Amino acid sequence: MTEPGTAPGTPTGWLPAACNGGHAYRDRMDRPWPSVVGYYAEHYGHSEEPIWRQRLAAGEICHNGQRLRADGPLAAGDQLVWHRPPWQEAAVPVLQQGAIVFDDGDLLVLNKPSGLPVLPAGGFLRHTLLAQLEELVEGAPRPVHRLGRFTSGLLVCARQPATRAWLSAQLRDSTRIEAGDAAAQDTCEKLYRTLTGRLPAAWIPGHTQMVSTPIGRRPHPLLGRIWCAVTPEEHGGLSALSRFTLLERRPEACLVEVAIATGRPHQIRIHAACLGAPLLGDPLYGPGGQARPEALPGEGGYRLHAHRLRLLRLDGSPLRLEAPLPMELAQVSERL
Repeated sequence: MTEPGTAPGTPTGWLPAACNGGHAYRDRMDRPWPSVVGYYAEHYGHSEEPIWRQRLAAGEICHNGQRLRADGPLAAGDQLVWHRPPWQEAAVPVLQQGAIVFDDGDLLVLNKPSGLPVLPAGGFLRHTLLAQLEELVEGAPRPVHRLGRFTSGLLVCARQPATRAWLSAQLRDSTRIEAGDAAAQDTCEKLYRTLTGRLPAAWIPGHTQMVSTPIGRRPHPLLGRIWCAVTPEEHGGLSALSRFTLLERRPEACLVEVAIATGRPHQIRIHAACLGAPLLGDPLYGPGGQARPEALPGEGGYRLHAHRLRLLRLDGSPLRLEAPLPMELAQVSERL
């Protein structure tokens, strides 16, 4: 059943697919470029040069305030604007009032539904958590970090810039998850639950494994470049550390808890694949943490939930929060 005014087949509680008003992408040259088309093909890798030539011919690109019709060189300081025409955004879940887990007037924590992008990207402009948050909550809170579109659970937001900066630093790099580290109780902790493929038979419930494979960008035929596992010797790789703990073996999958000490793009998906057990249903990352050439990061099919969070507020006091588990991510014993 759908709500009045929604498209047929759109689930209740979802914002139906709709056309937006287009968007202006603005760029300023930090150095000379031999051509407008070459600049866009280099910086917006989702489209190759022939597509940018078509957009140029269609009058979608302005140079220093003047609409362009032909390619040409660019000087340092020149300004470009690509006026992208309106496009249809896919249906997404509606952020419900009950999604607010904590709100002290500055710090706001939400239980994000799976399927809702946090910020504009990947074909989404208005169908985002940010846009819905602006309508639902007073005070203009903004997300401090990102969760993938199909990752559910705890998302931290804040109204004041100083609070966002304080929290961002904690969520990005301050978690200590080494076994036996007593100092971890005084730092941020991020715990996720997910279903992976079959882990090694030697793993029994309670077994823990650290993964420290760096994460960097490599070429991808659909996006230009994409985040995936890289070797320590590769230039530009970011250090990343995750701790996987087996909770339960099931006939088709393994239920695991994941603690992350860093917040790299797609870190849990990549590190699970590095273990040889990609997230169940993940269309993008295969064994070894490499991206499949035919898939995109925004495609769903997996289940990943930001379950528990411990962080320090700006005044130094600790805050512990939990987002209820989806049924399929609860242990059998927890359902009884």
